[in-house]
Amino acid sequence: MLRPAVDVVVPVAAGPARVRAVLDRLDRLVLRPGDSVVVVDNRGAGVADPRVVVDAAQASSYYARNRGAARGAAPWLLFLDADVDPPADLLDRFFDPAPGARTAVLAGAVRDAPPGPQATLAERWAHRKASMSQEVTLGHEGWAFAQTASCAVRREAFSAAGGFSEGIRSGGDADLCWRLRDAGWDLERRPGAVVVHENRTRLRAVLRQRARHGAGAAWLGRRWPGALPRRRWPGLLWWGVRRAGAGLRALARGDRDAAAEGLLDGPTVWAFELGRRSSNEVAPGTPRPWRRAIGESARRRS
Repeated sequence: MLRPAVDVVVPVAAGPARVRAVLDRLDRLVLRPGDSVVVVDNRGAGVADPRVVVDAAQASSYYARNRGAARGAAPWLLFLDADVDPPADLLDRFFDPAPGARTAVLAGAVRDAPPGPQATLAERWAHRKASMSQEVTLGHEGWAFAQTASCAVRREAFSAAGGFSEGIRSGGDADLCWRLRDAGWDLERRPGAVVVHENRTRLRAVLRQRARHGAGAAWLGRRWPGALPRRRWPGLLWWGVRRAGAGLRALARGDRDAAAEGLLDGPTVWAFELGRRSSNEVAPGTPRPWRRAIGESARRRS
């Protein structure tokens, strides 16, 4: 099967061991002529590898993705998160079937890693809720979007839209998808292009992630009125109490997965809603260009 060339872009904000682990995973990808892989080190871990670009000027994954996109010239970009494990033939799966002429975004499937016997409550909750599944965000009526955990974007459309909005912590994937939608581009699902998401093991990390997503939802709501409305707090409080009771009953009968779901449903939703009150901007003092042209990437490569 012939498919277009693809530039794979992965942002990483971690130490050297994490960067090397990401590179090891990407080594398994089957690349064809014209394909490339770039890992954007958003922290300055100092790993010497020709595929690694160090750019820590702004602590934003969307800034890093734009920098990675600008390094290549392939007609398609594949954005992956650093905590997903791709199969070797992922690139081929994204283009089976071939996308339509007006398709700008291909949403791959994201599956949460199954919990092992010693899995924490946080890991069990994430798997039980399919917390990173594309079906969660693609199911928003009128506001569907593909998560950058695993999605391909047509470079022509990406460049015309100005790439990702920068200076933000969360919500850049939805914002890009909706700008492309309004420009007349389509989104297609690719359920066969499955990556496995490595879940957070600690509750504190899960709650921080949920709060960050809440900040992104509030930012999106201001930028896109009507998107991702907040929940009513009084009803949410009573719902959380009932879910905790269900979790305790599950724990008493030895059902650890159901216990994790019940006990953590309330805290994770509250973290999301309270996160709406926090800033979605990156740390003060970092540059905040909101739109950058990506069109000169081919010239840079040559």
